[in-house]
Amino acid sequence: MLRAFSDLKNLSLGATDGEIGTVKDAYFDDRHWTLRYLVATTGSWLSGRTVLLAPNAIRGVDWESQRVDLDLTREQIGNAPGIDVDKPVSRQQEAAYLDYFGYPYYWAGPTWSGLGVTSDAHIAAAEMTRRADETTRAERDEDRDDPHLRSANEVHGYAIAAQDGEIGSVKDFLFDDANWSLRYFVLDTRKWLPGRKVLISTDWIESVSWETRTVGVAMLREEVRASPEYDPDDLTPEHEEVLHRHYGREPQVTRGQIR
Repeated sequence: MLRAFSDLKNLSLGATDGEIGTVKDAYFDDRHWTLRYLVATTGSWLSGRTVLLAPNAIRGVDWESQRVDLDLTREQIGNAPGIDVDKPVSRQQEAAYLDYFGYPYYWAGPTWSGLGVTSDAHIAAAEMTRRADETTRAERDEDRDDPHLRSANEVHGYAIAAQDGEIGSVKDFLFDDANWSLRYFVLDTRKWLPGRKVLISTDWIESVSWETRTVGVAMLREEVRASPEYDPDDLTPEHEEVLHRHYGREPQVTRGQIR
């Protein structure tokens, strides 16, 4: 099902043996448009340390109770390799983090799979992925920053430019909670079309300029003006199909209503 990042932010986080904090941010991969980590703030626990949590660690999300349950203990989280989220995260730091928990390297594929599965078969598959990915290991050892990990908080407010001019700014993100793929940017057009929000598929993004804080999309302003309006309470698979056909695109495989 598709979910809004704004609904995920500030949810409480529970380990198997107690609370650990709340969701503060998320990192996404702008090559494959997939959420890679939740960023958790731990409050008074761990002296307010900020930690990363891969989707593999999530046992379930109770949206009504606004809680994320983790398949980890407080000790496991507290002993995890430290990462300074105020600086770009290096590939070596990520590999050390994933190795610590026994998770597969996500850069072996565009989306997460086997989320929440801790069977022996899953562990064996993860180990095979790590051993087979020698090229990635060599890249990791260079200890360079990964320029493709981006903060959702940072991208909030970026300008979105059509081929013939600016059309609004990034208001929110919609992701698929089955594989954590980032499916849509929610576009706020209030400076151009007051009070109106529309969806922009990540498939339609042509470029992102991190220096000018601008997202370029493959469409015209008039197409956006005439597009279906985004209503988070009334977006069905049929609405998604209408949206894609409006822009002359093939509809994506839908996974149910957005809430």
